[in-house]
Amino acid sequence: MDDVEGARAPGTRATGATEDERLFSLPGAPVEPQVESAQTPDTWRVLRILGEFVEGFDTLARLPPGVTVFGSARTDPGDPSYAAATETARLLAKSGFAVITGGGPGIMEAANKGAREGGGLSVGLNIELPFEQGTNAYVDTSMHFRYFFVRKTMFVKYSVGFIVFPGGFGTLDELFEALTLIQTEKIKHFPVVLVGTAYWKGLVSWLRETAAAQGKINLDDLEIFTLTDDPAEAVACVARARETLRAIAVKNQQAGTGHGLW
Repeated sequence: MDDVEGARAPGTRATGATEDERLFSLPGAPVEPQVESAQTPDTWRVLRILGEFVEGFDTLARLPPGVTVFGSARTDPGDPSYAAATETARLLAKSGFAVITGGGPGIMEAANKGAREGGGLSVGLNIELPFEQGTNAYVDTSMHFRYFFVRKTMFVKYSVGFIVFPGGFGTLDELFEALTLIQTEKIKHFPVVLVGTAYWKGLVSWLRETAAAQGKINLDDLEIFTLTDDPAEAVACVARARETLRAIAVKNQQAGTGHGLW
């Protein structure tokens, strides 16, 4: 899917409730009216969700190994983080990675721009929001999702790692979901790189001095992620993971397990 259905200019209010809002509403709760089965609307909604998974798998299955870049949609082009994200994505593309973002403005735009400058594949996975964000001009392959959890699955499934720039709630959501998947061993050999030491140091200090100190996490959980200001170091982290995964895939294929990764 090379275009985005229903994309609007940034900040434009979408008409009616989003599909996520409808899904999470209690039965009988007031939401915007819609045409839907009067008997089992949530049951029938499963088919729409299934369709999004199928479309996502079908569209993204042929990507080269990808890296998802997260960060604030509010980052201006003059912000140093914008330039750092562009350079990081350019290096990723030069290293043979597909660059995946949420497809919107800010850091997402910077990363898609860098991917294009590096001659790589630039992917944007946009989402239906109450205040719709348009797809940026640097996306080559784009999709538009109704459901956050389907989109989240695509980010993880088609990435060998995450590179995370300064951002807000959405960025933190993606960050901590990845950390949880790593901590619980749902995904392995999956680097998470935080770019911007000045921005992230407060969060890292809280994790160490409060969460770990009170036994809510282990100290070695802080080794799940890497903190840096250097785009080249961020790319090197995910490149090492790619080589590890390739070695595992070759080993599995030679052993006849059928668990090759690419």
